[in-house]
Amino acid sequence: MKKVLFIACSVVLLFGTKIQAQTSKEKLSKTDKTMAKETIYQFKVEDLSGDTFDFASLKGKKVMIVNTASKCGLTPQYKDLEAIYKEYKDKGFVIVGFPANNFASQEPGTNKEIETFCQQNYGVTFPMMDKVSVKGNDMCEVYKFLTQKSKNGLQDSEVEWNFQKYLINEKGELVKVIKPRTLPTDPEVINWIKG
Repeated sequence: MKKVLFIACSVVLLFGTKIQAQTSKEKLSKTDKTMAKETIYQFKVEDLSGDTFDFASLKGKKVMIVNTASKCGLTPQYKDLEAIYKEYKDKGFVIVGFPANNFASQEPGTNKEIETFCQQNYGVTFPMMDKVSVKGNDMCEVYKFLTQKSKNGLQDSEVEWNFQKYLINEKGELVKVIKPRTLPTDPEVINWIKG
């Protein structure tokens, strides 16, 4: 009887340990998945002309994503954005602009009007995307990635105003958020591009 009881206890202990180990592995696996960083490369969006822009085409490049507006006090930053784009585009750097009308209705135009404004006033040649929302319930998927730590693995942030800059490394990972009033030509930005 003692032998049977001993065997029964051993079996329960053995299976209990296996089940507990399995459960711990499953929990760890689920934790790894929730903490796994996404990258910008998963996104496809439309540009101002309605063509598909695939972020996967930017693999191996440093990327600055910036929300823009045509009627903002910070709109002259287009000039600096274009200047650094021209200087560093052949050195593995690209800027991607997202017009947005989230702040004081400062981007009311259509995609065509925005494109014309950017070219005529600032000679913009860096990629400009379809007008989107960068905050609120209708926030576009790219900006959900940029502003949510659970997606980008770096930090939660909120787009404070037009011309906030998000810096993405060569692996498609968010590495820094730059405030709207910080110029694109600021040493912090230029040193990151060159680094």
